[in-house]
Amino acid sequence: YVGDHCAAIREVLGSGRPGETYNIGGWNEKANLDVVHTLCDMLDQLAPRQQGGSYREQITYVADRPGHDRRYAIDARKIERELGWKPVETFETGIRKTVQWYLDNTQWVQDVQSGDYMKWMERNYDLRDGERKQA
Repeated sequence: YVGDHCAAIREVLGSGRPGETYNIGGWNEKANLDVVHTLCDMLDQLAPRQQGGSYREQITYVADRPGHDRRYAIDARKIERELGWKPVETFETGIRKTVQWYLDNTQWVQDVQSGDYMKWMERNYDLRDGERKQA
């Protein structure tokens, strides 16, 4: 969950040893398909489809790309042991907060999809010759 990751980064910056690497994770190893099913089930609860049915019905299975990762697992023992950091959120509470944020911020999502967000990023963050671009 992004809030947990931000807290971990703050902890590393404040208490970590310079030059050390700290893996940040929540001990929530999940297969990719399990994550998709969790998202579908959550959306079924929080934003039911107008035409009915489950979001799971929209899953399309495709061939894996070469080198496909079936799951992701992070060993976060070092940050826990050396800095005492542990995540606050579980996978379920963090993903629910994330899904709810997107549902509550549909205008932001529409702006990203339309390209307006990218235009805003370019106006505000692209640098040319060390100077910000003029809008």
